[in-house]
Amino acid sequence: MRCQLTGLLLGFALIAPVQAAGDSFRIAVLATIGDNALERAIADTDDDNLAFVVVNGIKAADAACSDAVYLERKILLDSAKNGVILSMAGSDWTACRNTAGQSIAMERLTRLRDLFFTGEFSFGASRIPLLRQSGTPKFRSYAENAHWEVGTIQFATINLPADNNHFLAAAGRNSEFEDRQIANHAWLQRLIANATHRKLAALVLFCDGNLMLPKKNPPPRDGFAQLRGQLTQLAAGYPGKVLLVHDGAGATGDIRWRDKVGTLAVGAAGVRLTIAPDGPALFVVSDGADRSGNKKAAVTIK
Repeated sequence: MRCQLTGLLLGFALIAPVQAAGDSFRIAVLATIGDNALERAIADTDDDNLAFVVVNGIKAADAACSDAVYLERKILLDSAKNGVILSMAGSDWTACRNTAGQSIAMERLTRLRDLFFTGEFSFGASRIPLLRQSGTPKFRSYAENAHWEVGTIQFATINLPADNNHFLAAAGRNSEFEDRQIANHAWLQRLIANATHRKLAALVLFCDGNLMLPKKNPPPRDGFAQLRGQLTQLAAGYPGKVLLVHDGAGATGDIRWRDKVGTLAVGAAGVRLTIAPDGPALFVVSDGADRSGNKKAAVTIK
């Protein structure tokens, strides 16, 4: 077991941080939006000095689930001047249906993985090196879960669709959900183990659904409950902070902390996040549409 853990952590160490440990830097996170709006948002980030950009989803729910749409978005992401990392959203695949009204979610998920998550680098002109979960043979299908570092901050994507984590109420239809639960469980363990071993200041997770928000009127099963409990437990033993940046419900533009875990809802305009490992505030949020530098203070919940 010790040899396995050592090999695991060395694998993470192969991805070199792209910035000095104590330097402050800014990133942008874009929400799931339509084609024209996404093009404008990426163009806006091109004019900003950013370490990288995260795009939550490549299409809105009402856009076609076609290869043509996927390929258009891929070209758009690769045209960016900053490094762009795609965080998969439920709107990209979970509700996709064919002309007969039958679900093609699994076929579209496979297609997305083949198109967007095969390389070892980000999209865009500034190529950020990524370590994918698919590098582990047991989880070779989960290339959308990726990891990278900037200074002493670890960043990662994790596939958590906003619609109850794609848990389906009908019996016998949740093999995708159950298999992804196992992969995500292992991914969270690896990320926290790496951050703890290397004494990193924070782990920032990008996903679609708000993992930390229990449902008020849950369906037969809360699709996030198991991973929420796991992340809370893992964070308690990690000396740093864990920030979950999502496109789901929440107060847009504010970081809401509960103990060591914070949540930040991106909102339609997206957000800019200033990260200062040696500063008075580790995370400072500004409006994604505001490039003037105006800042919003984080909200802390006791």
